[in-house]
Amino acid sequence: MAEEMIVKELDEVVVRFSGDSGDGMQLAGNMYSNISETEGNDISPFPDYPADIRAPQGSLTGVSGFQVHIGAGKVYTPGDKCDVLVAMNPAALKTQYKFCKPQAVIIIDSDSFTKRDLEKAKFTLENPFSELGIKNEVVSAAITTMCKESLKDSGLDNKSILRTKNMFALGLVCWLFHRDVKVGEKILREKFAKKPEIAEANVKVLYDGYHFGENTHASVSMSYTVPSKAQKEPGKYMDINGNKATAYGLMAAAEKAGLQLYLGSYPITPATDILHELAKHKSLGVKTVQCEDEIAGCASAVGASFAGALAVTTTSGPGICLKSEAMNLAVITELPLVIVDVQRGGPSTGLPTKSEQTDLLQVLFGRNGESPMPVVAASSPTDCFDAAYLACKIALEHMTPVVLLTDAYIANGSAAWRLPDLNTYPSICPPYVKLEMADSWTPFQRDPQTGVRYWATPGTPGFMHRIGGLEKSNETGAISTEPENHFLMTKLRAEKVEKIADSLPPLTVEGDPDADLLIVGFGGTYGHLHSAMDQLNAMGKKAALAHFRVINPLPKNTAEVLRKYKTIVVAEQNMGQLAGYLRMKVEGIHLHQFNQVKGQPFVVKELVEAFSQLF
Repeated sequence: MAEEMIVKELDEVVVRFSGDSGDGMQLAGNMYSNISETEGNDISPFPDYPADIRAPQGSLTGVSGFQVHIGAGKVYTPGDKCDVLVAMNPAALKTQYKFCKPQAVIIIDSDSFTKRDLEKAKFTLENPFSELGIKNEVVSAAITTMCKESLKDSGLDNKSILRTKNMFALGLVCWLFHRDVKVGEKILREKFAKKPEIAEANVKVLYDGYHFGENTHASVSMSYTVPSKAQKEPGKYMDINGNKATAYGLMAAAEKAGLQLYLGSYPITPATDILHELAKHKSLGVKTVQCEDEIAGCASAVGASFAGALAVTTTSGPGICLKSEAMNLAVITELPLVIVDVQRGGPSTGLPTKSEQTDLLQVLFGRNGESPMPVVAASSPTDCFDAAYLACKIALEHMTPVVLLTDAYIANGSAAWRLPDLNTYPSICPPYVKLEMADSWTPFQRDPQTGVRYWATPGTPGFMHRIGGLEKSNETGAISTEPENHFLMTKLRAEKVEKIADSLPPLTVEGDPDADLLIVGFGGTYGHLHSAMDQLNAMGKKAALAHFRVINPLPKNTAEVLRKYKTIVVAEQNMGQLAGYLRMKVEGIHLHQFNQVKGQPFVVKELVEAFSQLF
């Protein structure tokens, strides 16, 4: 009788799938995330794919990866290094082994480790494990051969059969962690509902991979289980990525405000999926236009705003450069507009599929003239919904363009999202003109409390008017070049943005209330900084975290919070843009900095090591 395999219970595990960009690693990783999520685990995934549309097969530059961190309780990051690496070819092994923990299990498709495959990956020895000094447990499975044998009578061509290799690997990983493979079967049948023969083939291979592990014990010393200990709030949940959550947040705001949603956009990685998602919802009154370029996308949105719609344009850093003139048109006309910037690596074309926070100063100051613009930053895939809703609320209620910053990491990352009750969200009330104003109204007449100009949409009887890119008289709305009027209008536009802080929640501080170190950040670094704070506190070092959601205007208690701490470190994925901005806005503070511009998320271990030196 075969010896019973040891099953070890873990609180968390990190799995990384890697292979050619045509090997389906993103699908396998997404499915494994969904399977684990369905079983009650918390997850934090990280898709990591190349910018090449299709690099040469087996090349080092064409490796696509997907890492997911699965926890019994709350997890905040995709994990620094993995416990299991699936490497479908030598190039994947060579480029991804650096992400392995010393005790990690490595799963390979032995059929893809031929002499030619090794040469493509620039190995010099016939044994790649020896060349890399790998001493980990290795599960060597002839995945290609087994897939061909499994589907030889399926009627599928060879190319279609080879595309199922990712499901064999997924099935093997499901066995290793005692995941319910039936959940994967359900996902496949839904995904390929219109191609039942493809669905059946992938389901069969998924089970083959699971049974291969079950029958052979896959040459590993033990298998693992990650029980669910997290208490989730009751409700309906769905798996959502940041771009889809952003799209949903925009639609929710339009519905709450009673307006049509208009998107003028131009495709750009990694923001295009927002355009794709919104284009699916014509039934909700959403209008999407794929324009000829970035300039037209933003300019058409300004026009839609003038016409009375909730207007949005989506892009990434290079597109912000091109949109800046039209964004400034929205500043001087004081029209509501939401500009979504899904940040990526730069400058220029830079790293299109990688993530950075290098657009902050551009969206704050990257326009001609004095052009204040509110900036909101989302902190996680699910937070993209709330951040988008907030950006729309600010734009519509304060008659201003607003930038919503996300980044490639959270835009492509996903999480379980509890479907919200829109009735619990705050109302959105644009400052429309009132009928009694008709005889005395001028285009830049303002609410005396907020400084916000009243909005007269075209077709409102008695409120015919013109606005445009030339400076206007505060009193009449006619074109004016008077020095004192320009100075006044400049101050009024700035004061209007500053007064937004009156309606914003204060900056909150998480962690040890008597901390010796305050960690400061913004945007998609939240999970990594929170994890670093938790580890520092577990080590007996007192740390806290202040993470900015609204960067312009800063929360009213920003100076009070920052001056409370003797030691502050600002950690960001740029060369110090938030730190410089905070120094400009808050006098008399000393800030340490932690800066990386690698196109990759922070590594928590590196954060902890760097922050520990500040105590």
